[in-house]
Amino acid sequence: MLLLVCSNIFMTYAWYGHLKDMKGRALILAILVSWGVAFFEYCLQVPANRIGYRFYTLGQLKVMQEIITMGVFGLFCVFYMKEPLKVDFLLAGLCLVGAAYFMFRGVSLPVTVGNY
Repeated sequence: MLLLVCSNIFMTYAWYGHLKDMKGRALILAILVSWGVAFFEYCLQVPANRIGYRFYTLGQLKVMQEIITMGVFGLFCVFYMKEPLKVDFLLAGLCLVGAAYFMFRGVSLPVTVGNY
């Protein structure tokens, strides 16, 4: 989980850091810098998922990653980008709590594809 948190810090900066730090720079430069930062994100994210897949299902890993992403993103917005934390962000977080509940509750409902 720590690897996922660290990879999400790099990912969030790669996706949104250029909005603050490279505002007046050429778009191609912002793309290249973001691409470079994303390389380090993948250096952490790929091993995190490989290790995590030994203990969690793919769906559980995805939901965990989304929850971590929203937490890192919220901190990034407030502390780095200096944007206010809004109630809608917190409500979206509650929806993720619901997603986590359904992914980790231990009961899987069968789904069939085909004849209805």
